[in-house]
Amino acid sequence: MVSSEYLGVYTGSDSVRKYFDPESSPPIPLVEIPDCLNPYRADGVRIYAKMMTMHPATNVKVIPAINLLEKGVKPGVTKTIVESSSGSTVISMAMVARAFHGIDDVHAYLSNKTSETKLRLMQFFGLDVTLFGGPAQPTPVDLRGGTQAAARKATEAESICSPNQYVNDDNWKSHVRWTGPQIHRQLPEINAIVASMGTAGKSRTMTGLGTYFKEAKPSVYRIAVCTKAGERVPGPREYSLMEEVRFPYKTAHDALEEVSAPDSFSLSLALSRRGILCGPSSGLALQGLFQRIEAMKQENTLSRIAGPGGEVHCVFMCCDLPYQYLNEYFANLGPEKFKPLRNEKLRKVDLYRYDDSWELQALPALSKYFNIHPLDSHDTVLALADQLDKALTAKPSTQVLDFRRPVDYDAFHLPNSVNIPLNALSAGASAGSPFANVADECDMLEEVWLELEDLFAVEGANNGSGSGKRNASAQALMSLLRGKRTLTLCYDGDSARVANSVLRAKGVEAESIRGGFAALSELQMPCNNASDVTVLPVSLEV
Repeated sequence: MVSSEYLGVYTGSDSVRKYFDPESSPPIPLVEIPDCLNPYRADGVRIYAKMMTMHPATNVKVIPAINLLEKGVKPGVTKTIVESSSGSTVISMAMVARAFHGIDDVHAYLSNKTSETKLRLMQFFGLDVTLFGGPAQPTPVDLRGGTQAAARKATEAESICSPNQYVNDDNWKSHVRWTGPQIHRQLPEINAIVASMGTAGKSRTMTGLGTYFKEAKPSVYRIAVCTKAGERVPGPREYSLMEEVRFPYKTAHDALEEVSAPDSFSLSLALSRRGILCGPSSGLALQGLFQRIEAMKQENTLSRIAGPGGEVHCVFMCCDLPYQYLNEYFANLGPEKFKPLRNEKLRKVDLYRYDDSWELQALPALSKYFNIHPLDSHDTVLALADQLDKALTAKPSTQVLDFRRPVDYDAFHLPNSVNIPLNALSAGASAGSPFANVADECDMLEEVWLELEDLFAVEGANNGSGSGKRNASAQALMSLLRGKRTLTLCYDGDSARVANSVLRAKGVEAESIRGGFAALSELQMPCNNASDVTVLPVSLEV
């Protein structure tokens, strides 16, 4: 019978530990990439992604974190973990420390040049972050860097543990212990293993996997991949910078490939769009595999690493997710890899909140802003134009703003109104709605919003120049509206809807009539003849 853990059920007080533990959870998926991403499928090459991103911690570095803390934490003694890390390792340590060891006090030493996103991520996971100056990536042996500072901190008390991922062999041995054997069980016919190399983080993966397969299946071809000199891919490094690494990485690979940053990001993007979600270091590893296979094809040596059936089964490591690197994808690949945003100019206008409750039906709107005095005839509001002052008297501390053109305002307007004609509505009702064709064009919405923002923005010169000068006309309008409930009106209600958003952002309690003048003009007013009056949920003043 399949155990509950293999069905994805983890229970008990140690449920999260079992969820994280490679020995009590299902194998991390090994997924063959689609043929459209494998240019060598016709040559008998089959390529599988080892989805380390599918671990609950979503990255490969949790595996070493489990091993490092298992070996380094003294039960009942260790109370604090201190580690110098640029991100994923120490975040993984924080989760492992809590789930496996009940330790909540985890400290991260980071460069002061760490991105805001990573710093917030550290705080999100409850880490105590200390920033240090100097180079963003000092060598682990630099006494002025974070790694040595963490090591010194650990000497202050027996209760402090600094795993020191950069020199601790329990780091790379975690992949000898877990990742290598798991891949071997999943794919006994494996012929090639590929991983990127960097400092401690990436070199440990290749070192551990290469060491394992050298003993367990020596025929497996081990390919290490680094970045080209002078280029940056998050995690991996150029080979010339590997001298500082204290792990036996040189004996852990049979071939080395160097890959450019654009190729790494591009292939990662292609993988992610096909459902193999992975960060740029995964694209780097796969591109390195492509380069090595191409070289072997040209040398007619590909058959040397093929299995008995003539196929070559290759595994590359997907170590983390792409999301935290989104800005770098755009910087490395340029706009041609991404579909443009339609109506992108809306990112600079229509910036404030909307709420449906700010749009009222016509009769409730009149009841809220006016005392309604029934007349003898049951006519529409429009038919009562010459008697509206008798039918409606404004309630205290209210104001009506009418954005229609002057000729229409003069023909009909509500009592207590001020006419503020919008240039965007100069064509009258035929101007239409700023939301009429939201998926096709946004020119009218942009025009309406900018005009309204200019009308009511007290600070800054007209037309949104942002010069800091006082806008005298806006100042006068806001003085008129201050402390009043304000009803906005236009032809169809939609420009007034935009006005609500702008005015509310500036502290004015604005509402509008849904459907605007068109809805208002068709509204039948209550009358004194009881037989003609429809019962409505409003208060009337007789």
